[in-house]
Amino acid sequence: MIYPLVRKLLFNLEPEAAHHFSMNSLQKACAVPFLKKIVQSNYTFNHPSLEKEVFGLHFKNPVGLGAGFDKNALYLNELEALGFGFVEIGTVTPKPQAGNDKPRLFRLPEDKALINRMGFNNDGVDVVKERLAKWQNSKFEIRNSKFIIGGNIGKNKITTNEDAWKDYVICFKELFDVVDYFVVNVSSPNTPGLRALQEKDALQKIIGELQHINNATTKRKPLLLKIAPDLTNEQLDDIVALAYETKLDGLVATNTTIERSMLKAESQKIEKIGMGGLSGKPVRQRSTAVLEYLHHQLQNNIPIIASGGIFTGVDAKEKLNAGASLVQVWTGFIYEGPAIVKNICKELANFNFE
Repeated sequence: MIYPLVRKLLFNLEPEAAHHFSMNSLQKACAVPFLKKIVQSNYTFNHPSLEKEVFGLHFKNPVGLGAGFDKNALYLNELEALGFGFVEIGTVTPKPQAGNDKPRLFRLPEDKALINRMGFNNDGVDVVKERLAKWQNSKFEIRNSKFIIGGNIGKNKITTNEDAWKDYVICFKELFDVVDYFVVNVSSPNTPGLRALQEKDALQKIIGELQHINNATTKRKPLLLKIAPDLTNEQLDDIVALAYETKLDGLVATNTTIERSMLKAESQKIEKIGMGGLSGKPVRQRSTAVLEYLHHQLQNNIPIIASGGIFTGVDAKEKLNAGASLVQVWTGFIYEGPAIVKNICKELANFNFE
C-alpha cells in the first residue's frame, strides 16, 4: 500500500544510489532481531504447494531473485527475510572490477523497464567467497536450510575470449563450496565480445572444462547456462544440442535484450541513454517465446529458470505454464517493491487450488 509513495521518493535518486540506500536501510533494520521478524512476517508467504524439487535441490518456493541485484552477496540475510525462495549472486569475476562508467543504470517508468550497462562490476571471487562462507557459518541466527544460493559467474573484461574458459574455471573452483548451483553467464550485452561466447564451439570449451571438474567431485553442483533473448531459433537449437552434449542441468531464459522497438518511451530519451540491456515488462513476451521454444525442443528433459518481465503472479504463472520450473524477478522487484515475492506466491498458491 505504502510502496508507491516510497518508490516515488526513491525514483528522485539516481538508480544506483536508490538501490544502495534502500538495501542498506533494510540491512540495518534486519540487524535488529525483532525488526527482522516484523519484515519476515510482513513479506514471507509459505505454502506446501509452492515447494519444488529442481536440479536435485529443494526450493521453499519457486520465486528467486536474478543475478545482478546482489552482485557481491551483501544482502542475503535481508533477501531471505523478504521471502525469496532462492537468490543468484553475481555476476562474479576472478578479479574485482569497477564496471562501466556511470551513469550506467536507467529507469523507463512509462515502460516499467530498466536499461543497464553495469559491466560486471563486482568485488572479485575471493571477497565474495569469503562473504558467502561467513554467511553460511554465522552462529548468530538459525538459517533456513531451504534458502538456495546460486553463483552466476563470468569473465573479466580484460580477459580475451580465447582465455575466457580460464576465468569461468577459477570462479567455479573458488565458489564451489559456498553456492548450491552455478550459472554460466555469456549473455550479458555489457561486456565487449561476451555474447560471442554463446557460439557453440566457445560454449563447448567453457562448459566442458567446468563439467570435467564438476564430475570429478564427490558431490557435483548443478550447472546452468544463461542465454540472451536475442538468439535466433537456429542458435537456440545449438543451445539445445549443447545442453544434451555437455549434460547441462538447466538453462536460464533469458537475460536482457538489446532490442528497443517495443518501447513507449520517446526515441530521443532512448538514444540519450545509449547502449545497454533492456529488462522489465517490454522483454516479457520475447522471453516467454524463447522459453516455450526451448521447452518444446528439450521435451521437458532439462529444467529452465524463467526470467524476464515478471511482476505479478499472473506473469509467473505464464512462465510456469510455458515450461519453466522456477522464475526469477529483478526489474519487477524495483517497480513492485518488497511485497513482490509474497504477492506472487499467494497468487500461485491460489492458482494451484483453482
